[in-house]
Amino acid sequence: MNQLAAADWIVIALYFVLVFGVAIWATLSERRKGARDSADYFLAGRDAGWFVIGGSLFASNIGSEHLVGLAGTGAASGVAVAQFEVLASLILLILGWVFVPFYLSSGVYTMPEFLERRYSSAARWYLAIISIIGYVLTKISVTIAAGGIVFEALMGIDFWTGAFIVV
Repeated sequence: MNQLAAADWIVIALYFVLVFGVAIWATLSERRKGARDSADYFLAGRDAGWFVIGGSLFASNIGSEHLVGLAGTGAASGVAVAQFEVLASLILLILGWVFVPFYLSSGVYTMPEFLERRYSSAARWYLAIISIIGYVLTKISVTIAAGGIVFEALMGIDFWTGAFIVV
């Protein structure tokens, strides 16, 4: 049970081929069109539909910490832990309805940009630095640890070696 079968390796390889294929296709098509400015980058040229935007929000929120942490907690204590994600999506929708019109009318693309326009560039830098530190201490470290656990459980690789592979 601790080792992956040949079919598992094939599925993993096909997944990586698909992800790299989509990345190469997106890069080449974007180079042909030519991005014009930061608005094209942050807002996808204002061409993305609701399904793409929703998928992007979902994908940027899901990581190995969800697959390992929430699955483990769900196995240990039941599916009530899933309510965290259900309520988070509801709150995200409410925040979107409240704040997106305000951000669109002010012409900003990012929260640090809003703080710079409203207060000063020092406020922008403060939020950026606090966000990066918080992201590294919470999201990235937990993702690396969860990846190390997965490598150890599925492939028998030492935890630290698995964590290094994730990095």
